[in-house]
Amino acid sequence: MSLGAGPNANGDEVSPINGESVTGANGGSSVIQDPNSKAVNDVISSEIGVSTLLNRLKQSIASAKEFATFLKKRSTLEEEHSNGLKKLCRITTESIRRPEHRHGSFLQSYEEVTTIHERMADNGAQFAISLHQMHEDLLEMAANIERGRKHWKTTGLAAEQRFLDAEAAMRKSKAKYDSLADDYDRARTGDRQATKKFGLKGPKSAAQHEEDLHRKVVAADGDYAAKVQHAQAVRSELQAKQRPEAVKSLQELIKECDSALTLQMQKFASFNEKLLLSNGLNISPLKGSEQGSQPRSLREVVHAINNERDLSNYLSSFASKISPRSNEITYEKNPVLAPALAPLPTQAPMSIPQQQRQSDPSSSFASRQGPPQSFNASQPQSATTPTHQTHMSQPFNQAPPTMLQQHERSFSQGPSMFGSMSGPARGPPPASNYNSGSISASGPPQLSSLPFQKTSTPPPQQTYQQPPPQQQPQQQMPSAYNQSPIGPGPGSNLPPLRPVFGPSLEQLFERDGSAVPMVVYQCIQAVDLYGLEVEGIYRLSGTSSHITKIKAMFDNGNLDASKVDFRNPENFFHDVNSVAGLLKQFFRDLPDPLLTAEHYAGFIEAARNDDDIVRRDSLHAIINSLPDPNYATLRALTLHLNRVQENSSSNRMNASNLAIVFGPTLMGANTGPNIQDAGWQVRVVDTILQNTYQIFDED
Repeated sequence: MSLGAGPNANGDEVSPINGESVTGANGGSSVIQDPNSKAVNDVISSEIGVSTLLNRLKQSIASAKEFATFLKKRSTLEEEHSNGLKKLCRITTESIRRPEHRHGSFLQSYEEVTTIHERMADNGAQFAISLHQMHEDLLEMAANIERGRKHWKTTGLAAEQRFLDAEAAMRKSKAKYDSLADDYDRARTGDRQATKKFGLKGPKSAAQHEEDLHRKVVAADGDYAAKVQHAQAVRSELQAKQRPEAVKSLQELIKECDSALTLQMQKFASFNEKLLLSNGLNISPLKGSEQGSQPRSLREVVHAINNERDLSNYLSSFASKISPRSNEITYEKNPVLAPALAPLPTQAPMSIPQQQRQSDPSSSFASRQGPPQSFNASQPQSATTPTHQTHMSQPFNQAPPTMLQQHERSFSQGPSMFGSMSGPARGPPPASNYNSGSISASGPPQLSSLPFQKTSTPPPQQTYQQPPPQQQPQQQMPSAYNQSPIGPGPGSNLPPLRPVFGPSLEQLFERDGSAVPMVVYQCIQAVDLYGLEVEGIYRLSGTSSHITKIKAMFDNGNLDASKVDFRNPENFFHDVNSVAGLLKQFFRDLPDPLLTAEHYAGFIEAARNDDDIVRRDSLHAIINSLPDPNYATLRALTLHLNRVQENSSSNRMNASNLAIVFGPTLMGANTGPNIQDAGWQVRVVDTILQNTYQIFDED
């Protein structure tokens, strides 16, 4: 690979070998004096020069490999980004051309947007290829430098070691020479007659001993001189040839590695600039002299969308599909109806009996004033009042509404709410399987199967008899609840035919004859079947669209009666959280809360009692004084929530969590005088749930 000179940060050409700066403006050159040159020369000419340069070269190689790894990872990221962008452009181009998307100027601009992104993806792919090539070049250079380092490590360190060995041998020879010289000096100047020296052939005289020492000293002197000469020769060769050659080669390897790494980093910076510049020119091309040959910028492409023209072109394309039709709409009466209407006198509407006219307003909840009329189940029907007239005022009740009476109660004991409230004392009902979870599959559940109601057959006098068609004059049907469900379905914007959300519990009881509204029963049934083990039931919100659709089913029950059966999860879109949300919304939409605004202060005062028994008994007394529909609905809800908290190990909803959810819902979020009542509201519901079977009988 080329390792020539490259520009430095100041724009000068820098030699990768000697680091000299060459100014390109006037062709002259100036050498930058290194202030550390003397210290550098001292280090590289010493015995640590080769090892120091070897360590420095090792650092350069490691840095080059690290940058090569960075380039490889960056190349991989750019390649993945480029491929992902190309794939996105291809999928978008195929999708935007489908007939369900807009065409016209929007399609044209959108295609140009994808084309710009494709060019940006191509630039990214080219950038990734360049980085990968730089990665391979750096690895190849690092491998070559590593081989050179190993060679000079062996050569340079071996030369240094030879000199060290020669110097050590010289010192050892000198030590031996000095020791023998000392012995010879003592023998020459000592007492020659006192002792005799013994040798292998017998005792030696002092003269013989001195002569032996002299001979050894001479031999040691010669060996020492030879070792000194050898060490001097090795040192001279090392300093004159071997060390400078190794130092120079290592310096060149270091400079080559560092220069190559710097060059690759400069190329990396240049490629980044090129990538950004190319993408910038794709997004906003430079305007040349020939406007028609220049591509549009991304801003111009987006601004070229003409929404009004696209809409106009789209609508005008359907002009040929308009079917011809008459502009006049006329009414044509079927001849079948003519004979039936002919005999009726013109004054027929004015001759309606007074008794019939008085029964009409009673069918509307909005016009109902005062308590409902009291009926006795055993009272015979008046002979002067036609059967169909009584039922026209009560089209949806199996029995006439009864007079609500105050009594000491537990809804676990008492007759059916469908019977007369003035009948005999309430007796214990038969055992109910409400808590067992076994529900008949023979059809939609009946209200009589509620746990607080006793199944009974209505008296014959209260059975709805469909009158013959000739006994139902049109003048007897002013109420909205008596009209035939002809018109748009429940999904239209028309008012509900049988509103369930909004009327009070008393109104629903008078209209439907059920103390517990059907929506409450169905929601409880669905959660009992499919939601007791769902984590966060009643805490997690359902889907808003599902809640709206299910709500419409109940508000237009005469149209979708077959669908309001939550034993089949398809009827609530397999979304039990939406059923739970619907139940909470029903209680929030009540004009008077379930626990009633009348008893709000009493509930809050009872909740302030710290004694658990006193608080429970106080709440129990207030609950017993609630209206019958409120009591019955609260009982059904409390028994249900008790089943929910019994499965708190699965659904994470204990009594405290349920009280937090239902406290403001059952007592009214805006009923209390201040925000501090929120805690007491939660305590009311928590106490009721903690004492479910002490307040309500389980049957």
